[in-house]
Amino acid sequence: MFQAIRRMLERTGEGRLAAAIPAGERVYAVGDIHGRLDLFEALVAAIEADDAASGPADTTVILLGDLVDRGPDSAGVIALARAWQAKRKVRILQGNHEEMFLRSFRDVETFRHFLRHGGRETVLSFGVDKEQFWPASLEEAQALMAAAVPADDIAYLKSFEDMIAIGDYLFVHAGIDPRVPIGEQRTKDLRWIREPFLSHTDSHGAVVVHGHTISEAPEDCGNRIGIDTGAFMSGRLTALVLEGTARRYIEAVQTEAGSISTTALAA
Repeated sequence: MFQAIRRMLERTGEGRLAAAIPAGERVYAVGDIHGRLDLFEALVAAIEADDAASGPADTTVILLGDLVDRGPDSAGVIALARAWQAKRKVRILQGNHEEMFLRSFRDVETFRHFLRHGGRETVLSFGVDKEQFWPASLEEAQALMAAAVPADDIAYLKSFEDMIAIGDYLFVHAGIDPRVPIGEQRTKDLRWIREPFLSHTDSHGAVVVHGHTISEAPEDCGNRIGIDTGAFMSGRLTALVLEGTARRYIEAVQTEAGSISTTALAA
């Protein structure tokens, strides 16, 4: 990965070429899923169909993190991600919500914070009885979670990556600190940062693709592309498709009637 980062740094400066994915490769980057298994299932099917229709390529799918919390079926999202990864090249970044979830098993105060930010839905999705969970003390609720979540799911979440470099793109969950070289970024910033990253207008030496900060539609700011379209509350889950210098989007959207549709959008 560090060789890829070095190549990015060599491309900084005036007159740089348009950001590109290496020839013969295709990348699908998926924004924050947050427990919306219904949207994730629809988007997986749409990506599979799009990849098959787009011709041969060395295809990589990147999930940008925050698979869990807030939506109703985090356990199902994790299961689908694992099943998909067994069939094709799927790489997954650890988001701040995975970080909170993992720390919640050993720290009660983190568990309290986790519950306030969508963790209750995550715990219940693993089959914890809500009649036991709601009246439980904090320590009792933590014990219920620990008994319900399989050890292999915990190990799986721990295996998620911090950053991925492909061609002229850097994929992270939240962003980077623009004051720090890419190779020296702190994990805390990769998972949690907003400012000064979001308002930074100069080149990062790579186009940073990220989630974490919700926007109504994908935000292509030139030096960064944000694709967290708030799936858990908006009913819209977005994937960015990169091939060569081209950019486009695929979205899974919940209609007013409650059904899920998928749409391909130009960048």
